[in-house]
Amino acid sequence: MTNLPRAGYLTFALLTLAAATQAPRPIPAYLGGRAVQQADGSLSIGWPGAYLEGRFTGTAVRVRFQTSTDHLRLLIDGEEKRRFDHPSPDPVDAVIDGLRPGAHVVRLEKVTESQEGGFRFIGFYTAANAKPLPLRPRARQIEFIGDSYTVGYGNTSPTTTCTRQEVHDTTDSQRAFGPLVARRYDADYRLNAYSGFGIVRNYNGTSPTRSLPIIYPQLKPDDATHLDPGDPKWRPQLVVVNLGTNDFSTDLHAGEKWPDLPALQAAYRQRYVSFLTELHAKQPQARVILMGKPQFYDQVAQVSAAVNARFPGWTTPVRFDGLAYSGCNAHPSLADDRIVADLLAGTIDKLPLGWRAAPAR
Repeated sequence: MTNLPRAGYLTFALLTLAAATQAPRPIPAYLGGRAVQQADGSLSIGWPGAYLEGRFTGTAVRVRFQTSTDHLRLLIDGEEKRRFDHPSPDPVDAVIDGLRPGAHVVRLEKVTESQEGGFRFIGFYTAANAKPLPLRPRARQIEFIGDSYTVGYGNTSPTTTCTRQEVHDTTDSQRAFGPLVARRYDADYRLNAYSGFGIVRNYNGTSPTRSLPIIYPQLKPDDATHLDPGDPKWRPQLVVVNLGTNDFSTDLHAGEKWPDLPALQAAYRQRYVSFLTELHAKQPQARVILMGKPQFYDQVAQVSAAVNARFPGWTTPVRFDGLAYSGCNAHPSLADDRIVADLLAGTIDKLPLGWRAAPAR
């Protein structure tokens, strides 16, 4: 979607009948992410990094949503105009007015990670004399699959020591490496990521009956009853997977299903290959980048070789290192996210996609 000129000064007000000069009309919304559609037509959204965009012409727009856990960011024409950092069970119904006449893009972003719950998008609507415009989905699509690194876990924190609430409040998934990369290629994106989860083993051996490949088919990470039926319009040219940190970052404990590290490594490789084989069946057109830290990159490289033996050239392994890990609980910071984004852009530019990254901003 093309960037439009920036809006002028905006004012925000709750919608009242006195403020409405005509009946609001729905503005078509593009969802970057996955959601469960409710009976009333609203969207229940749980995966991180989700966003919604709509186009309209006029001087005002109405935005309606409800968030009991997530922080959200509202942008007009690519410029942040308001943050909603105080979740409440009450629906938010806001009119943004004072825009210059002409066409605009309204965007609502999910900033934080909600492993349970999420937020409910009710809709974009016209206000004053605005009129809806057709959607313009981007031609390029990238999917990011991963763990807390992909989420952007605590990446804005000024300290490495954080409470659980501070982790939540200092997470900005929209500034993690995935969205940074997508913006450099003007691509729509999805983040299917969950902090603490791995391929076969989660952080410190927790939740042994769940893993990222197990919850990946779900429309929401906390809802196993609504599975993704497949979206014919979601055909990413590129998929970036970063999984393994949680599998190997902590020692095995007595009672876990793997007797030693070699057994865990073998299980990791086997399940990773099968997960990628399942992904290939759904998205054979995509090229896949497999990320790995030095601690387990050899395992990622073996997985890539095994998959490429079946699907020649389909995956590219990438080793990443040299991060400061100054975010919450020794996670990547915003500066680290930029380093990883630069590394990925250098790799993507060399793939046979014909893409070239725009300079980082």
